[in-house]
Amino acid sequence: MLHIHNGDSTAGTAREAGIPGDHIAWREALICGPAPGGLPKSEFIKVRATHLAEAYAVPIEKVESELRYQHAAIESFLDHEEVVLWFEHDLFCQVHLIYLLDWFAQRDLGKTKLSLISIDEFPGVKFFHGLGQLNDMQLASLWPLRQEITPAQLELGSKAWRAYSAPDALQLISLLGSDLSALPFLRDALTKHMLRFPSTRNGLGRIENLGLELVVAGYPGFKSLFPAFMRREPAYGFGDAQFYLAMRRLATAQVPLLKQQNGGNSAPDPLQMLLSAFEITERGEAVLAGAEDFVIKNGIDMWLGGVHLQGRESQWRWDDDTQQLLVSL
Repeated sequence: MLHIHNGDSTAGTAREAGIPGDHIAWREALICGPAPGGLPKSEFIKVRATHLAEAYAVPIEKVESELRYQHAAIESFLDHEEVVLWFEHDLFCQVHLIYLLDWFAQRDLGKTKLSLISIDEFPGVKFFHGLGQLNDMQLASLWPLRQEITPAQLELGSKAWRAYSAPDALQLISLLGSDLSALPFLRDALTKHMLRFPSTRNGLGRIENLGLELVVAGYPGFKSLFPAFMRREPAYGFGDAQFYLAMRRLATAQVPLLKQQNGGNSAPDPLQMLLSAFEITERGEAVLAGAEDFVIKNGIDMWLGGVHLQGRESQWRWDDDTQQLLVSL
C-alpha cells in the first residue's frame, strides 16, 4: 500500500499512527512558479526544479533528485494493492491533487485501487487548516473513512489540471462554469486561484493586496503578519515561505510598495523571515488606494499555473466588480 501526503508533517504522523503501507511526502509547491502543461516528465521536472532551487536557495541537483524520487514512487503504483491520496481542501493541496489525478487518469491502474482522503474540517478542531494539525490518533481515525476514487473524479481532476496548466485562462474560466461536484473543494480553490491574478483596480492580486492591508493595520513584523494572513485567508494553504516571497516581490520591485527591515536576501531563510518587518511606502499607499497600478509602474514577470504574465501589462486581470477574470486587450 502506498500513501501520498501533502507534506512531511502528515507523512510522519501517519507513520507514527501505524497506518499500514509506505508513506511519501509530495514535496512540491505547484501553486507557485511555472507549471506549464503538456511537457514530458523530464522537462517538467527540470522547469520545476529550476524554479524551486531559485526561489528557496536549494541546490538544483538536490531538488531534481527529490522530484525524480517522488515521481518514481508513484510510478511504482502497480506494486501496490492500493494508493491513497491525502489532500485537504485548500488551493495548495487541491492543485497537487488534480496534478496526481491527471497523472493516474492517463494510466491503466490494473488491479490497483486508488483512494482519497480529503477534508475541510475535523471534529474538535475549531480552526482546521490542514491534516498537519492532527495527531496520530486523529489522523488514524480518517484511515477507515477513505473513499475509492471514481472515474468521474479522475476525469474532472484531469480537466482541472489541464485548465490550471494551460497557457491562458480560457479553459479555467470554462471549467468554473461547469459541474465540479465530483471534487467538492475544487470550485472554491480555483476561484481563490483566479483572485491571485492582478486586479483591474491596482495591478495586485488578493494575496499582495491583503499583505499591504495587514501591514497598514498594524502587523509589520513577519512573525505576526503571516499568522494574520492565515487567519484571513486559510483557504490558500500558503506556507510562510510562499507568503514571504510574495511580500518580498513588493519590496524589491523597481517601484517598491514596501520597505523591508532585517532582511536583504530573496531566499526565505527561517530566521530571516522571523526577524523581517515591512513598512508601506508612499507608492504602496497609492496602489492600495487604487490611485496607481503596480503592473503599469513595474511591469510583470509572474507565473500562475501555466499562465505566464509578462511585460508592461498583465494579459489577464481580475475584476472585483464583475467577479470575473478578464483578458486585457
